[in-house]
Amino acid sequence: MKAVRLIEIGQRLQMREIPTPSLGDNDVLVRIKAAGICHSDVHYWSGVSPVGPLPQTLGHEIAGVVEQVGANVTSVCVGDRVCLHYLITCGECAYCRSGSEQFCKEGSMLGKDCNGGYAEYIAVPARNAVPLPGDIPFEHGAVLVCSSATAFHALHKASLKPGETVAVFGAGGLGMSAIQLAKAFGALDVYAVDINKDKLQLAKAFGAIPVDASKDDPVKVIHTSTHGYGVDVSLELVGLPQVMRQAVQSLAVYGRAVIAGITKQPFTVDSYREVLGKEVEIIGSSDHSLQELPVLIEFVRRGTLDLSQVITRTIPLEADAINETMAILKKSGQGIRTVILP
Repeated sequence: MKAVRLIEIGQRLQMREIPTPSLGDNDVLVRIKAAGICHSDVHYWSGVSPVGPLPQTLGHEIAGVVEQVGANVTSVCVGDRVCLHYLITCGECAYCRSGSEQFCKEGSMLGKDCNGGYAEYIAVPARNAVPLPGDIPFEHGAVLVCSSATAFHALHKASLKPGETVAVFGAGGLGMSAIQLAKAFGALDVYAVDINKDKLQLAKAFGAIPVDASKDDPVKVIHTSTHGYGVDVSLELVGLPQVMRQAVQSLAVYGRAVIAGITKQPFTVDSYREVLGKEVEIIGSSDHSLQELPVLIEFVRRGTLDLSQVITRTIPLEADAINETMAILKKSGQGIRTVILP
């Protein structure tokens, strides 16, 4: 089968012919119909986040059709439409049993620790194949299992209550889902903070109050707009220390800042005035859980979460097209989501 693979960190991805994955008794083979290109893939490619072993097929946002099933599989059938939970775990440890499988000691991630979706086929445990309704396009199914699911999990971590206010720092793939989901959870006002005018325009169309951080201090804008109080919840989805601090600084008394952006760099806060003095919480948010996906899929099916404008580009399974997309994401982050259609 064809696969576009990371051969060496920082170097161009290359098309390779590799064997179609073999199937275990509890596995399914999926013909990939859509694979999203996530900013995390750029982190793996450029060496910001660890990936291995090399060579590796990147891509963890995957949807497709079940091509074969293992001898013990009864949960899905050949021909079923599915999207894939990207965390491969033991299913038996305390973390897995409690719905926190992202902390499984035996866990691995598709497209990072084992081969992912920039390919024609992939084999995964059957429990990772989540039914995808026929009225949800494959490209939407691919995107929702990462960016939408991460935003969904972050809002759960924030314990967002109806009537509260939210600031979303970063109006990309995660941010557009976070804005819509925050509204669905009952947020009174949602502020979208970004430096990209096109993204801010789309965020406004989804009901957010745009804050252009390229010309204004977002912390001041948010405090002014909330009559000096600040927001109840902030989500940091960018992965920059400066933005992480802004997410904390924009909080009201008892506010919760959820950090989901990835960076190697630490960020600093004024521990008394910005944290202790207002009794705010700084919360880490890692990935999402398998049990969250069915509800999220239903939000998409009902139109509560609209992903039609989040996908700004589709490309074929070709190395040049994927490399071009990765380079653009690394340099400027332009666009929201590009999806590969093999």
